[in-house]
Amino acid sequence: MNVDVSNIRIEKKEPEGEMFDVMGGSARWEVKVHDHGLVALCDVMPRMAPVGKTADFAIVQAARVSYGQGTKQVNEDRGLIRYLARHRHTTPFEMVEFKFHHVMPIFVARQWIRHRTANVNEYSARYSVVKDRFYKPSVQSVRKQSTVNRQGGDELIDEMTAKEFCDYLDKADALYADYEKLLEKGVSRELARIGLPVNAFTEWYWKCDLHNLLHFLSLRMDAHAQQEIRDYATAMFALIQPIVPIAAEAFMDYHLGAVQLSRLEVEAIKSGQGLKTENKRENAEWEEKKKSLGL
Repeated sequence: MNVDVSNIRIEKKEPEGEMFDVMGGSARWEVKVHDHGLVALCDVMPRMAPVGKTADFAIVQAARVSYGQGTKQVNEDRGLIRYLARHRHTTPFEMVEFKFHHVMPIFVARQWIRHRTANVNEYSARYSVVKDRFYKPSVQSVRKQSTVNRQGGDELIDEMTAKEFCDYLDKADALYADYEKLLEKGVSRELARIGLPVNAFTEWYWKCDLHNLLHFLSLRMDAHAQQEIRDYATAMFALIQPIVPIAAEAFMDYHLGAVQLSRLEVEAIKSGQGLKTENKRENAEWEEKKKSLGL
């Protein structure tokens, strides 16, 4: 089927007022993470913003369904964005998008990919040779298993056991030499890769709108998140903060580290008679919330 677009007239309009590149003309901004890891901001939409504003302007523009700087002052823009964040009016935040390049261990990537709100294209070990890059924590950072949940805790394990763990990782990393030999002998890349450990590094391009990115960061910058993925999330936040400083400030003030109360918990505070549930997990979570609230 042929589509005739010859009669369609495209009007190209110049912006109202001077514009600037929110990334300062740079091709990408990078932050190193761990020994071999990387978080790079490759692009932003909108890339151009009115002089005197930031990419936050796109959030305000969408919320007001209008174009340009208008008559609103910067402090009024800030108030609107903070209102939207407080009241969970999330659609305007989706008007800003970020494209990242991430290099991280496979075990971090497998946690990460559970967030199904981004566009992702990952390095393929079926077609390409896995690079000789492996993650190994320092002896001083090996953590004990938590006694209250299935996650790792904050308490460090004894030094002897930590060294034993690092020796174990060295043995896993040594499999790379066998991987290379098998490739040389003609074993297909898609099969040779399956014996490599999950501390080998992978990489991908990852594009996400600001609303879903902030949701990701609220979960992965949280103290309950695994330290390794938290390091990546913190680096990402550092990269977007100068691009959308007002939205980033609202995120810090209203979401990161905030305490959400259920109806039962609100009633417990009002009555002073405790949480009316026999669920052990709910009671444990309520005790943790009380501590954070100073109750």
